[in-house]
Amino acid sequence: MMPNLFEMTNTELKRYISEHRNDNDAFQAAMEVLMSRRNPANRHPYPFELANPEVEVEALLREKLNQAG
Repeated sequence: MMPNLFEMTNTELKRYISEHRNDNDAFQAAMEVLMSRRNPANRHPYPFELANPEVEVEALLREKLNQAG
């Protein structure tokens, strides 16, 4: 019987995923719950979704490097 994944904290979910990495159904269900909790503001565009991937990815990387430095 699978526990209620929605009631688990992120730490508990990560532990559950690690412990059930060979059980495809349990792993996938837990990953879906964990991924649904992501903050959309932190989402990075996939390069193929960009109009000009080479230029836009380079601009994103430069922005990140400037923030770090």
